[in-house]
Amino acid sequence: MKKKVAFFAEILVKHYDGASRTMFHIIDRIPKDKFEFSFICGVAPEKRFEHQVMKVCSTSIPFNSTYKVATPLLDIKKIWGHLDEFKPDIIHVASPSPLGNLALWYAKKHNIPTVGIYHTHFISYVDYYLEKMPLVLPAVKNQVVKGQRKFYDKFDKLYVPTTQMVKELGDYGFATEHMSLWQRGLDHTVFHPGQKDIDALKNITGNDKPTIIYASRLVWEKNLQTLAALYKLIQANGAKYNILVAGDGVAMAELQKLMPEAYFLGKVPQQELAMLYASCDAFVFPSVTETYGNVVVEAMASGCPCVIAAGGGSQSHVQDGRTGYLCPPNDAAAYMQAIDHLIANPSHTAAMVQTGYKYTADLDWDKLCQRYFSEISDMADRHYTLKSA
Repeated sequence: MKKKVAFFAEILVKHYDGASRTMFHIIDRIPKDKFEFSFICGVAPEKRFEHQVMKVCSTSIPFNSTYKVATPLLDIKKIWGHLDEFKPDIIHVASPSPLGNLALWYAKKHNIPTVGIYHTHFISYVDYYLEKMPLVLPAVKNQVVKGQRKFYDKFDKLYVPTTQMVKELGDYGFATEHMSLWQRGLDHTVFHPGQKDIDALKNITGNDKPTIIYASRLVWEKNLQTLAALYKLIQANGAKYNILVAGDGVAMAELQKLMPEAYFLGKVPQQELAMLYASCDAFVFPSVTETYGNVVVEAMASGCPCVIAAGGGSQSHVQDGRTGYLCPPNDAAAYMQAIDHLIANPSHTAAMVQTGYKYTADLDWDKLCQRYFSEISDMADRHYTLKSA
């Protein structure tokens, strides 16, 4: 008998962001002979989708018009009716939202086990959105911590991507006994050093200068101010490096004004991104708001040395001086110094690249997803046992 999973997500679009890519790695590997999934979402898949989907009302959020959040109270009778008919054995909740809270409420009322993945570290966003309001920032951050803690402490199992993030959540007072380390996989057929294509890179830059790449969504909570400050330092030192920016987002237009001679590529397909990683001389990533940092391991697997912020979950991937460099998050001069060292010391950089590449070798989506399905199956079995006892 198939086990039924009700999966709640705000946006069910495959390559929207890191969280959606993680969800679709699970979705694409659902054992259809063992599970039946029903997806309840605010934004439905754009392409053909093999599973049952229920779309609910959604609205754009004020500080990021590209992101929509579900407004489930407008469809609450429809949602209740759907869940009552579907009769889920497990409820998976993707985000701390009105839709997620509604899902947890239903699960508790009907004694259904819950599972979630800690995708986005919203607590760290407060510093960026309220940086110009220092008097209210501490009080708002405290309320956000309380709200996030109240939400995530309700799960029966919460997958967290790095040990650094488990520690940070514990420091904020979250219960950690139900947390389980669940990293992220990597498509090694796409991200590998063999993707290197110097001619293709030169077609973009038009020169032979060393090239630095940043790749991620262009939103200010990624600490883009420091990327802009690094650009200014490079320009002040004779523009000896190119800077490529791969990604799109609400900060793009303003960032282009701050970095007029950088190469803005917009959102690029994975295959092209893999080529860029493998062909560039360094990957720079100043964000401290990551729970995991997919782009860091993608760059490592592609043979691109990483210079990243000593903050957030992504720092878990880098042993400073061995698999990359960790810099004080807002210190553009430290990033510049690290990049200079990479370029000036090719033998050390080659050893660092090799060590980083080996680190990524065990990151496997098939193994991670197999574990996920095994564990939610066990949760459902234990639920049946307790229910029938």
